[in-house]
Amino acid sequence: MGKGVKAAVVGGVFAAMVGGAGYGAYNLVSALNGDGGAPEVKTGPPSAEEVAEASGKFFSAWEKGRAAQAAAYTNFEAPAEKLLTAYGEEAHITGVKITPGAAKGTTVPFSVRATVSYGKASKPLVYKSELKVVRGETSGQALVDWDPSVVHPALKNDGDTLVTGESASPPIVAVDRDDRVLTKEKYPSLGPILDTLRERYGDRAGGTPGIELVVRHTAGDAADTSLVTLTEGKAGRLPTTLSAAVQAAAEKAVQSYDESSVVAVKPSTGEVLAVANNRADGWNAAFEGRVAPGSTMKIVTAAMLIDNGVASMNGPAPCPDTATWQSQTFKNLPGLPANESATLADTFMRSCNTGFIKLVDEEPLTDASLTAEAQERFGLGRDDWKTGITSFDGSVPPSAGPDRAANAIGQGQVQMSPLNMASVTATAKTGAFRQPYLVPPGLDDRELATAKGLQPNTSYQLTQMMRLTATQGTARDVMAGLGGDIGAKTGSAEVDGQAANSWFTGFRNDVAAAAMSEAGGRGSEAAGPIVRAVLAAGG
Repeated sequence: MGKGVKAAVVGGVFAAMVGGAGYGAYNLVSALNGDGGAPEVKTGPPSAEEVAEASGKFFSAWEKGRAAQAAAYTNFEAPAEKLLTAYGEEAHITGVKITPGAAKGTTVPFSVRATVSYGKASKPLVYKSELKVVRGETSGQALVDWDPSVVHPALKNDGDTLVTGESASPPIVAVDRDDRVLTKEKYPSLGPILDTLRERYGDRAGGTPGIELVVRHTAGDAADTSLVTLTEGKAGRLPTTLSAAVQAAAEKAVQSYDESSVVAVKPSTGEVLAVANNRADGWNAAFEGRVAPGSTMKIVTAAMLIDNGVASMNGPAPCPDTATWQSQTFKNLPGLPANESATLADTFMRSCNTGFIKLVDEEPLTDASLTAEAQERFGLGRDDWKTGITSFDGSVPPSAGPDRAANAIGQGQVQMSPLNMASVTATAKTGAFRQPYLVPPGLDDRELATAKGLQPNTSYQLTQMMRLTATQGTARDVMAGLGGDIGAKTGSAEVDGQAANSWFTGFRNDVAAAAMSEAGGRGSEAAGPIVRAVLAAGG
């Protein structure tokens, strides 16, 4: 049968369908499939042939700049078309050549070579990415599983896009406290922070903008991520409080533990000496993290007990195996023997939970006492820190019921970041709250937060108990061999039945540091070695 005849037959069936409504539609399907049933929809993972065909069609359309066509080979056409259109029109990327690698199952790695052009300037663009081919849920077709990172690995969130043009902010040369240059190449975890500093202070640092290809992020207030510089602007010089030596130690230390963050501050001034993260998501959890700090919170709790006359470092703070507060039973970490004759110093340096739980209902303590101590003495939880970049000030809300007891040991509703706990240690060490900051406040006339700080006797007792913890208690092995005036507090925080988050904070001379490692176990197991390395470099 010739094509014309076949078309006539199909056309005749279509006419019958229109005349006979639903009945005609059923006959059309039957006639086209020849089996009297609906077309078969494929299921299961795409075959190797389907993976090659789907990815090949997508790559070909992308190379030719056919955004709509390439998007049609994905499982989310609308966002794919929008980003692929921006790839050519807003990012000014042309001459795209894609070289696929060997597929691993349904995943296809590939490399991209292209050119970015703007005005008379152009630069090569070379990078690697990967895509995955999946089965369409309704169509059964093999389709590219859409994700912005397919187009470029720096596109991490829906709505992120690529733009080439005059920089939103002039470039900066960030320098440390000794005028040493800080770059994301030498200090990788500073990358997002340097981008933020450029966005916030580029205009104030005296530079002029250049032409760049950037990732424009939509999540929160994230700064643009620079990918290719076509023409250099004039960089302004931006001072920071960081110490290149301490930063280098922090960068190296977090690399040994996944999902880890650390901050070091100078207690006598509040200056941030180092901030480092080793996280898959690239987030600055060191400044912005909001998680339970575990037993490192006992520094604040001990201060509350001392300030309210409930306990003193040499006064009784029995450590039984269990303690019950309003129907909830609390236990100590496995392996910690009970000590009914323990003092507060004993209970603190061995990190006994039950000893603190038994004291939180003493007069004159209330549901808001820990909150008041945190806010008034340690400057926490008031949303008024101005560090120079985005940061979290900690949260210690008034809590009734079992959470009042849980808060006292750094669980419950308490949330902290390593920055917060480094500040807590600095306040304990000096007795004065000095708000941490990364950029000198004189650069933009910021007013730093203030708080009462600690009474001299309270500061003395906290410092002594931290010294005992570092030399005789749970932090002894971690801190062994460090010279100078040292103190520490370990912590671990249970999270939804998963492995505990590891916390550790400590001081050495005029450096205080705190670290957290997600699912890192006890404080001495992951966070402790990180803090030790930082204190060794800076103390």
